[in-house]
Amino acid sequence: MSLDGYLLGYDIGSSSVKANILEVATGQVVASSTSPDTTELEIMAPKPGWAEQHPDTWWMHIQNATAQLRNSAQINFRDIRAVGISYQMHGLVILDNELKPLAPSIIWCDSRAVGVGRRALEDLGEKRCLSHLFNPPGNFTASKLRWVSENRPDLFKRVRFFMLPGDYIALKLTGIASTTASGLSEGILWDFKEGKRADFLLDYYGIDPALVPQI
Repeated sequence: MSLDGYLLGYDIGSSSVKANILEVATGQVVASSTSPDTTELEIMAPKPGWAEQHPDTWWMHIQNATAQLRNSAQINFRDIRAVGISYQMHGLVILDNELKPLAPSIIWCDSRAVGVGRRALEDLGEKRCLSHLFNPPGNFTASKLRWVSENRPDLFKRVRFFMLPGDYIALKLTGIASTTASGLSEGILWDFKEGKRADFLLDYYGIDPALVPQI
């Protein structure tokens, strides 16, 4: 990358979306924004221990934060060389055939899938999980999707892709459904020992690998 232009970074948190523009040559922040800027994003809790946010709420605030930057940054946006996305971890976004969310995202602090992960650890064995996944399946993204398949089979059969919150924002920015090895690892779906997607866990959970976006 040449040492001219700017970098745009987004942070999709569970309380707000933040955006920054940095100058490549100096690393200095030239503009910042937060949306919402006076309140926090709502976390829906339809049952005790549940926590949900709608993915399109994040997208709306991405647009709002970007509009704030356009109003405040004294730069040409064509000089932005790259966009980076950080985000709340371990959330589950499920999409239909039109790549639209089927339901609110089950976010990081939702605990409904704890029992699902506990059973997986018992059945697969702690040694196998830790040596391949570096973690027990726990309450992570894969377990949350299994919870959906067990408790909302009507919804699960309509899933075309599942992804992490940051993957969804990347989809909205690019039109491409994709994920990364690091994203799969936070969902406990990357096999570090084999250096590939953890198909043994997908198989155990009864999740079709075709539901995983391209890496």
